Parts: sequence; structure tokens; C-alpha cells
Amino acid sequence: QVQLVESGGGLVQAGGSLRLSCAASGRTFSNLVMAWFRQAPGKEREFVATISRRGVSTYYADSVKGRFTISRDNAKNTVYLKMNSLNPEDTAVYYCAADPGVVSATRRRYEYWGQGTQVTVSS
Repeated sequence: QVQLVESGGGLVQAGGSLRLSCAASGRTFSNLVMAWFRQAPGKEREFVATISRRGVSTYYADSVKGRFTISRDNAKNTVYLKMNSLNPEDTAVYYCAADPGVVSATRRRYEYWGQGTQVTVSS
């Protein structure tokens, strides 16, 4: 079993930045592929970014490419999402996800999920 706890969400003005963190426990962190998803009100949960076990490979949704950066620190059992140039369309609950499988942008491929952290971007 894996426990994931997100932090770092909040209210920010358009053009601002935030860094989300997700602390993992319960399983060897370096054996897990990690990802971020988000869900806006009235919309389905969508892929944001994913990172391979050693952090060598990263993939992003087109909507965040060039603005968001996913990274991980295996010594701290933590994955991060640095978000720059935020706009109101980025407003959502951001979820951390983990899986011992392969990197994927597909929601159902991830077995473990955090409770989410709210990000609100004001115009």
C-alpha cells in the first residue's frame, strides 16, 4: 500500500507560480512511477505530467508543456510540480498518483492516489 499526501496548493494571481509537493510512504519510492492529474469543477480528471522512476523521463499534457515542470527526489520520497505562468484555466484540484508500472498519461493505469490539493488562479 502507498500513501500519498499533497501540499502546496493555494490561491495565486494569473501569471504567478506555485510548487506542489507529494510525499509518499509505504513502498520503495524509487520503484514507483509518479504523476500529477487535475480535476476542474464539472470536468473529468485529466493528466498533467508524469515522471519515470529515476526521473530520467518526463511527459506533459500539451496544455501545461513549457509552463509546468515535474521532478522527484527519491531520497526524500517526494515528487514536485512547479507551475509557472498560471492562468485561470489551471484552477483545479491537483492529485498525485503513483504506480509500480510504466509511465502513462492514462488515469486508470495508476493504482494509488492522494486526496488532492486545491489550486485557484484568479484573473
